[in-house]
Amino acid sequence: MPQHALNTPVCRDCDGFATVAITTGTRHRDGSRSTLRVACPSCKGTGHTAPAAALTRAER
Repeated sequence: MPQHALNTPVCRDCDGFATVAITTGTRHRDGSRSTLRVACPSCKGTGHTAPAAALTRAER
């Protein structure tokens, strides 16, 4: 019997890579780099868009 996985659409802005680490160019005392974590503003760091049933539609 085949098992079906949930089809969760991937965010079109980040392609599923919702959080990235950006180096600031500075280093800590131990030599490691200082980084910032930035989340995708469209999906708020989840990597997926909302399912179609959850979207609200404006009616005329």
